[in-house]
Amino acid sequence: MLSTAILVATTLVCISLSLNLWRLFLGPSRPDRILALDTMYINSIALILLFGVAAGTRLYFEAALLIAMLGFVSTAAMCKYILRGDLIE
Repeated sequence: MLSTAILVATTLVCISLSLNLWRLFLGPSRPDRILALDTMYINSIALILLFGVAAGTRLYFEAALLIAMLGFVSTAAMCKYILRGDLIE
């Protein structure tokens, strides 16, 4: 039962990643593209966690935490760059 649920969840997350990629390339504005990239970070974290549950190891959970921290910092930096034009004040 767990393997079927992981397979279904992985399929849905991959569909979500492809739709976010579509929004990233064809977004009407920069904030839409940044939001799509941020959502892709979240979906990739979910995909890594699903793979970690399927494999039964804890290593993937640490990788997901690292991607979450990098995703937050990069999204904040991109938003600051778009609003102000530079990163360093």
